[in-house]
Amino acid sequence: MKKIHSNLIIIIIIEEISVGDNLSAEEKERLAQLEQERLEALKEQEERRKEKHRKMEEEREKVRKGIRDKYQIKKRENQSSIDQSDDMKNRQSIDGADPTMINGQDDDDDDEFTKLKNTIEQRINDIRTTIESRCLIM
Repeated sequence: MKKIHSNLIIIIIIEEISVGDNLSAEEKERLAQLEQERLEALKEQEERRKEKHRKMEEEREKVRKGIRDKYQIKKRENQSSIDQSDDMKNRQSIDGADPTMINGQDDDDDDEFTKLKNTIEQRINDIRTTIESRCLIM
């Protein structure tokens, strides 16, 4: 906090000094020194901010790992797989194609959750078809 407060004072002093165009060599040197201190303070502040965010991300990753371990969830390998799954969802909504079928391969069959989800969806569709065939709407 002291460094930030001193930076504000430095800025005010610089503005006051820069109003007068006739600066002596000593004043220019002092002004350059104050500017250098200000830049160093900004750099130090940025480094502390980056370190703080790095630590926060490490803590988040520990929590994520704990959740993955607790529920036995596999960690995704990279961001491209997430982007690819979003693309598949968008593709289905546009052309009505099944997003799990790419080049004739069913990629989601590897995952037990997805198999269960597909089975449940199929049973719901079968029940819906049965009900619709037995009901008459007039």
